[in-house]
Amino acid sequence: MPTYTPRRVIAQHAAIRDDIGDLTTRRPLPGPGLDQLDPFLFLNHHGPQVYSTNNGGLPFGPHPHRGFETVTFILEGSLAHADSADHQSVIRAGGVQWMTAGSGIVHAEISPPEFLSKGGPLEILQLWINLPARLKMSEPRYIGLQRDSIPAIALEGGGELCLIAGEHDDTSGPIETLTDVFMSTLSVPAGASHRLAVPVGRQVFLYVIDGEVTVGGEPVRAQHLVELERDGDGIDIETTTDARLLFGHADVIDEPVVSHGPFVMNTRDEIATAIDDYQAGRFGGLAQ
Repeated sequence: MPTYTPRRVIAQHAAIRDDIGDLTTRRPLPGPGLDQLDPFLFLNHHGPQVYSTNNGGLPFGPHPHRGFETVTFILEGSLAHADSADHQSVIRAGGVQWMTAGSGIVHAEISPPEFLSKGGPLEILQLWINLPARLKMSEPRYIGLQRDSIPAIALEGGGELCLIAGEHDDTSGPIETLTDVFMSTLSVPAGASHRLAVPVGRQVFLYVIDGEVTVGGEPVRAQHLVELERDGDGIDIETTTDARLLFGHADVIDEPVVSHGPFVMNTRDEIATAIDDYQAGRFGGLAQ
């Protein structure tokens, strides 16, 4: 039988509070001691919080991106998307948005009218995933998935894995990614034990949304990003309380990263070009 080697925890990175207006926001990446987890660049954890009736909603009006992808997980509440490539949607709790900014896109992520009027619970994660140089100028694309379009796979030790991209056992996720990213969310009851397979050399992204778990025998608290070594072919997880986790993995790009606000490229000259292209209207437009 092949030998199993579990991955070792290198470090844990707390999500640092950084509210955006009245939107409760925490960010584990980038943060102190960790600029990126190649190819994963950024994670914002908005909420959980409850909005009152007649609220102002989310503050993310039209803004540009180039050179990477955004993956948005709507855990509670709803999110309206519109972009300069003529995509529009309202995604509700349990759904996911996967947007490839590529060569350049302008998009808005705001609360739909019903949420503005009625309010309610809101919790959203947004993850940025880098693109290699050969794909940074890809055609922009957007895929919005409601909860019932995402396979929910029962785990043998209890709980479920919602498969967004990649393969788990004999099931494929609905998103076909440009760079073979695996992405999922896990809901696991207290007292469960799981071994998550990961190909050797892939970079793991493991964020504890809520609950308390041990990873490789080390306790990890809620709202912490777990940095793992790339040797080993799996991750051992045990839950001490009910827990939710964001779990993905991808190939390391290993290229220079130069970022400036909403643009992520390989050189400063490419950043200057992105700014010029946006200001000249080459990303297209999106009305306020």
